[in-house]
Order: sequence, then structure tokens, then C-alpha cells
Amino acid sequence: MNQAGRILALSTLLALTGCATTNPKDPLEPYNRAMFQFNDKVDQAAVKPAAKLYTKLPSFVQTGVYNFFGNLSDVGTAVNNLLQGKLADGMSDVMRVAVNSTLGFGGLLDIGSEAGLAKHNEDFGQTLGKWGVKSGPYLVLPLLGPSTVRDASALPLDFAADPWSYKDPARWRAAGTGLHLIDQRAGLLNASSLLEDAALDRYAFVRDAYLQRRESKVRDGETPRTSYEDDMGPTAGFDNEPETESDASAAAEGKSSFSAEEPAGKPVVTMEHADANATHPGTAPEKASQNIESAKATPLPASSSSSSAQ
Repeated sequence: MNQAGRILALSTLLALTGCATTNPKDPLEPYNRAMFQFNDKVDQAAVKPAAKLYTKLPSFVQTGVYNFFGNLSDVGTAVNNLLQGKLADGMSDVMRVAVNSTLGFGGLLDIGSEAGLAKHNEDFGQTLGKWGVKSGPYLVLPLLGPSTVRDASALPLDFAADPWSYKDPARWRAAGTGLHLIDQRAGLLNASSLLEDAALDRYAFVRDAYLQRRESKVRDGETPRTSYEDDMGPTAGFDNEPETESDASAAAEGKSSFSAEEPAGKPVVTMEHADANATHPGTAPEKASQNIESAKATPLPASSSSSSAQ
């Protein structure tokens, strides 16, 4: 009896371990979970408290900081849009930088959006994905947070395309980088609080959300074809010919034989994502997606439930 109990306990442990770690997109899960916990400790001890204090500043100060660094990021976005062949978006980004840097007092004011120049968010990881480079395994970077092997390999190019990385002296560059980080974290305070309340395994939730978001951005929001569509076509589930005489007569009269309680056919399931609302005062709707995207560079909190899943 004792031996049978041990065998049952061992089998249960192996099953739970397999469920917790088996994920083809996350072969580095043990390392990633440990790094997720490390980033959370840093966030809880320093970054999140600083972000909460930052939100006490006047709204026009927060908006100015957001706009200033957003204008700098438009430089890299313009380059990546042009490299991806999106010439119209790339030229629009160039115009945004020109308008905001001059009429917007160095980017403190977002005149470009008021003039109808939409803001885009592109990076070299997305460009590599557009060129057909696979994302590779999921990877949590120290302090920077969620990424993939492809996106992490593109980070040096992203840093090189950031004009602030050339700012001298170094102490001003470091201070500005810290301010940018705190501004980004402040924009995610509400999202992280919702995550703390809703997610059972926050590590898995952040991982899956990040991978879906990045895939959507690489595809510019287009949903990839499913295997069901490839096999059956997007209108599968509808018969070309009526099955019964009542169906044939209904078709002749231009009526549908489907009732309100019965679905018209097997629908094609698509996945959608929603951007969280930006929390910066005066932030335009199109800026919300940049706040979500900043999650890859901002450590999100973890919970005890995520460590128990190891």
C-alpha cells in the first residue's frame, strides 16, 4: 500500500512538471522564470515606487516627457518602416520628426498627430520578422523583460537608431534613460495592477500575451491563415447544394433555413488583441499601443503562483 502510494505521488509529480514546463515556444522556461522573478524584485523595490511617485508630477510634465522620447523613437521607426518597404508610413514618420522637432519645441509637443500624421511603432526585431526571420525561443532579458532570440539580437540596432544614445555627457544620457524607463513604467501601472488581480500564472500570461502581440505587430495586425482555412477554405461548413426539399424551396424564395438558435456554419476562428488605454494625461489613443509595447523593455511583476508552477 505504501509502495503504491509512492508510485502514485511520483506519477502525479511528473505529470504536473510536464504540464508546467512543456511549451514549444519556451524551451528555456526554467531560466526565464528565474529571470522573471529577478526582474520583479527589481521592479517592486525600485522601478514601481519611482513610477508611482512620478505620477504625482503635473500632467503637462508627464506629457512632455512622453512626447519628447516618443519623438526620438520616431527616428528608428522611420528607418524600419522604410526597410520594410512601407514607404508611405516611413515618409510620414520623417515628417513627424521634422514637425515635432521644430514646431513642437524639440518634441515636447506632438504637433504631428494634430496635423494628421499618425504615429507608428516599429523596431528592428519587427523588420527581421517582416523579412522572414523566425522569432526563435522566448527569452526574458535581465531588466529589459520579455523578448525572443530574434528581438534580442536586434537590440543593438535599436539602441544605435536611438538619438539619445549619442547624448553627451554620459551622466545626462543615463539620467534621460532612467527618466524614460520610469515614464514607461508609469504608463503600465494600471495594466500591472490588473494583471496582479486576474492572472493565476502571471509568467505564462505575460509570455503568451507578448508572443501574440509581437506576432501581430510583425504582420501589421493581419491574422495568419489557420490550418482549417488551408484545408477547407474560409467558407467551409456551408454546402453549395441544399440538403432537403425545404432547404431548396427556402433558397428559391431567398430565405435562410437556419434558425436563430442554430449557427449558420462553422466559423473561421481568428485571434484578436486589444491595446490597454494609456495612462498618461493627454495621451492620444494611438499612443496606447506604444505603452503596451514598452512592456518588453519594462519588467512586469511576478507572483508566488508563477514560482509554484516551476
